[in-house]
Amino acid sequence: MAYRLFLSGDVMTGRGIDQVLPHPCDPALHEDYAESAMDYVQLAEAANGAIPRSVDPAYIWGVALDEFACMRPTTRVINLETSITRSEDYAPKGINYRMSPANADCLRAAGIDCCMLANNHVLDWGRRGLLDTLETLAHLRIKTAGAGHNLREASAPAVLDIAEERRLLVFSYGCVTSGIPGNWAATNERPGVNLLTEISEKTASEVAEDIARTRRPDDLVVVSMHWGANWGYEIPDAQRRFAHALIDRANVSVIHGHSSHHPKAIEVYRDRLILYGCGDFLNDYEGIAGYEKFRDDLVLMYFADIAPAGTLAALEIAPLQIRKFQLVRPSADDVSWLHQVLDREYRKFGSAVAAKPQGGFTVSWGVRNPPE
Repeated sequence: MAYRLFLSGDVMTGRGIDQVLPHPCDPALHEDYAESAMDYVQLAEAANGAIPRSVDPAYIWGVALDEFACMRPTTRVINLETSITRSEDYAPKGINYRMSPANADCLRAAGIDCCMLANNHVLDWGRRGLLDTLETLAHLRIKTAGAGHNLREASAPAVLDIAEERRLLVFSYGCVTSGIPGNWAATNERPGVNLLTEISEKTASEVAEDIARTRRPDDLVVVSMHWGANWGYEIPDAQRRFAHALIDRANVSVIHGHSSHHPKAIEVYRDRLILYGCGDFLNDYEGIAGYEKFRDDLVLMYFADIAPAGTLAALEIAPLQIRKFQLVRPSADDVSWLHQVLDREYRKFGSAVAAKPQGGFTVSWGVRNPPE
């Protein structure tokens, strides 16, 4: 029996998306680009048509809910890149995401089990905003990892029961390369995120020790990493060495990488899955000019089947599109474009992408002839 994990990249339910949900925050922003979160709603409407207001909490997930019903994952893990708060203590960093706590039931509408919080937006509205986020998610009975009231909490994994006497441990780390300010790091006395100032042999050893302290013999382990730049397909050598070291030293089943706004390559190393960049899953970027060649409106749902031994048994991917702040089916031409891009990038690391007759993609690995 395999355990099916749903993994996604960045979920940004703040700003414009928060405004179309039933109980939005004050739309005022502190950006050079926009003064109001409603500006992002209007940009999206100019690009794709009218968006309803006070939408049902399930609205934003659209056809992703159909994929969940079909694929029936054991657990659902996302990187939540939004502070859930009405705090006004904004960080002067240019972009600040927040969602009203009264709108957070949209996460339950998708059956989200676990939110990664070690990212560069969870403290956009101060430590009060982080504490509100933790309180709201706890109230919704959604597990968290990567941030906490202190370093002990921030570094602890989310513990998910996936079968009788079997647990999934999800460790969450944020790296300064993703833009997380250094003063957001949790300490013994201060709330914050689980921050890595570098990814190296030394930090890989430290993460492996974190895992060993918590792990039971039958536990499966995911390490979730918010790392790297927003745009571009290059995989830094340091990321690859770090991921390999965690698999070698800590028997990690999945490296769940995110921060890039579009999907990047995967690698299957020693039959363990490495997602270098999952891409965004939900955002309010419709109508914003720039970086169109990366098609960040096209997003992926990753369904990884993990064997009891912790190895990858199968990987299926469902391509979707963000349109009117909702996940919809992309056109055949968009699916074909995405297929070509993913296959090109995956083959660099020995994997290949095939189209499923009923839609979506399957991934194979051990491909011997990657393109030059």
